[in-house]
Amino acid sequence: MIHELPLERRTLHGRWSRDLEPVLAVDPGDSVRFETLSIFWWRERGEPFEVRAPDDGHALTGPIAVRGARRGATLTVRVDAIDPGPWGVTLTRDPHAVDWELADGIGRASTGHTVKLAPFLGVIGMPPNEPGTHATEPPRGCGGNIDCKELVAGTTLYLPIPVEGALLSAGDAHALQGDGEVSGTAIETTSHAQLTVDVRDDLELDWPIARTAESWLTFGFDRDLDRAADIALAGMLELMQREHRLSHDDALALASVAVDLRVTQIVNAVKGVHAVLRDDALA
Repeated sequence: MIHELPLERRTLHGRWSRDLEPVLAVDPGDSVRFETLSIFWWRERGEPFEVRAPDDGHALTGPIAVRGARRGATLTVRVDAIDPGPWGVTLTRDPHAVDWELADGIGRASTGHTVKLAPFLGVIGMPPNEPGTHATEPPRGCGGNIDCKELVAGTTLYLPIPVEGALLSAGDAHALQGDGEVSGTAIETTSHAQLTVDVRDDLELDWPIARTAESWLTFGFDRDLDRAADIALAGMLELMQREHRLSHDDALALASVAVDLRVTQIVNAVKGVHAVLRDDALA
């Protein structure tokens, strides 16, 4: 079944909380279509769609409860489609900004340059299993502001479920981003997106992993970039042992020649690294 989630103040939130009431409940295998605001809570360029609280971060659509999702299981989130809006903005230092016109898969910058778009949602995740409310900026083991440019349409993200019902939210559309997101923003835009959710009880994870059209990805997040890399590598070694039936030492040896470590982002207080194993890297 495909559900339509309208863009309304009741379907938006700017903080993570396990106590937020879900705005929609779906079954495993269902899809959800929804609209996202930009990181600035704009729907139209320069025009806030709704008033945000002083401590609100990203404008997130949700939470969406998934029936049967239990803490300790794994939520699979397939990105079916993401269509960016007609405009975008990239900030550096206030008041400087580069404006973008987006159409037909191309971004045209106010600098006169053009880029080929690869849209994705910067935030896909669930609230931590802790009391109170929590900022949307840092990514966590249960997902959130991952900001990985690889998570385009066709990708499936696997997230460890921290709370009963999952309480999935998403937002922060980017029309294009480089690894690192070095200015602190990508091409920030609005979007129309569709996600399909499912629950796996046979896959136990501590950190997110993803499956793209041509690669496996594993993620690590930490304030220390070295620690983030260690987490991403440990996840990749576990994945290689599981998928390729390797011993730990054989996985480490093959990872040293076939796995790439990439800096996902360095600007969200907690830094991100993703390890990449391409399908054609090991025959």
